[in-house]
Amino acid sequence: MWVTISLAAFLLIVIISNVRIVSQSNAFVIERIGAYFSTWGTGIHVKIPFLDQIAARVTLKEQVADFAPQPVITKDNVTMMIDTVIFLQITDPKLYTYGVINPFNAIENLSTTTLRNIIGELELDETLTSRDMINNRMRLVLDEATDPWGIKVNRVEVRNITPPKSIQEAMEKQMRAERERRELILKAEGEKQSAILVAEGQKASAILKAEAEKAAVILQAEAAKEAAIREAEGEAQAIINVQKATADGLNMIKGVNADEPLIKLKSLEALQKVADGQATKIIIPSELQNLAGIVTGISELVKK
Repeated sequence: MWVTISLAAFLLIVIISNVRIVSQSNAFVIERIGAYFSTWGTGIHVKIPFLDQIAARVTLKEQVADFAPQPVITKDNVTMMIDTVIFLQITDPKLYTYGVINPFNAIENLSTTTLRNIIGELELDETLTSRDMINNRMRLVLDEATDPWGIKVNRVEVRNITPPKSIQEAMEKQMRAERERRELILKAEGEKQSAILVAEGQKASAILKAEAEKAAVILQAEAAKEAAIREAEGEAQAIINVQKATADGLNMIKGVNADEPLIKLKSLEALQKVADGQATKIIIPSELQNLAGIVTGISELVKK
């Protein structure tokens, strides 16, 4: 009985010791009698004692490979230090386990050679301004090369590009000169804009002044015209009044039935007024001469 209990306890211990729980985002590569047998995914698994063994425990999470800076030479023979960061993920645990020895070391060497090949085709200025192109080309090359190893390269980033100190000083001088040139350009553009605004202001002021003077001349002309019109209207009204008075006088004379001597007498009065002027020669109608004789005779009779 004790033997049976001991045997049962031994078997239970063996079974429990061979139970494995694979957690999320992990995988176990199982070998049976030294050969690949299967890949365990997430869950509970039991291996056969003495026959099965776990060859590798593989994480399926995305991993980051940060490699040390590598010296590279550009097309124009400038040596610089570049370090890269690679984001990768194991997609096939079997290929990852049996594909290559030390996969991360292989990826580091592969990234170094790929980076040197790409930078060797570029000049310094192109290298400093072509990070996206370098990243894409490296990702394509590394992804294709690591596919037989069960690794997927998701992204490659060039983190730092460090040129030689002499190149850095030259670049700083160039940047300083560029900033000074931009400052001068901005200052010149500001002065130009200011001059344009001042000229436009003077032009607008001159236009407004000319328009004001023109308006003043027009108003003066209209005022003079209005005054002349009113003066002419006044003179015309005066002539009309004189003519009306003359007509009224004639109508009065006609109304009192004035005889011819009276009319001639009025003519003499008018002649007297004419004689009071500056005229040196006066022509007297014959009718008035006869009337003058009559008046002389009447005055002599009165004296006697």
